[in-house]
Amino acid sequence: MTPLLVIDGYNIIGAWELARKKQWPFEQCRDELIHRLIEYAAFHGCAVVVVFDGTKSGRPVRSEETVGAIQVIYTRHGETADQYIERLCDSQPRSRDIRVATNDSVEQTIVLGRGAARVPARELLREMAQALSKQRESIQRTPVQKSTLISRLPEKQREILEKMRRGKR
Repeated sequence: MTPLLVIDGYNIIGAWELARKKQWPFEQCRDELIHRLIEYAAFHGCAVVVVFDGTKSGRPVRSEETVGAIQVIYTRHGETADQYIERLCDSQPRSRDIRVATNDSVEQTIVLGRGAARVPARELLREMAQALSKQRESIQRTPVQKSTLISRLPEKQREILEKMRRGKR
């Protein structure tokens, strides 16, 4: 079964030094986090669910969407991300490898009791940066092969076309 990483989105954004340093607006922080989590999920081959707290929003229902390879949850009014994460952990088989990324110490204790491993925000952010760095290294090391249409043809057809090009039959 694919490992599952569950993230308290706003908690991670609150600990994100890069976002603070670049003074990204709130929406950009959310978009950047989602984008980087898509890359993280692809690199590590895990399922990712990021939960954004809607407890103070006017949203009457929870909304769920799939963005790339990750699931993004916005909880409804009155429902915290922690409550959603706890229910999600409870609904998973005990044999599944589940990690929950949050800095909330109470939430960390609760998810540990429910069979999940805790991941502090800084550790997740460090893992995301390392995955991005390794992806970039891998892309830079991959040699670019020029592929022309003629190189894809069988040798006999290339010879015929070369003769035609030179005006020989």
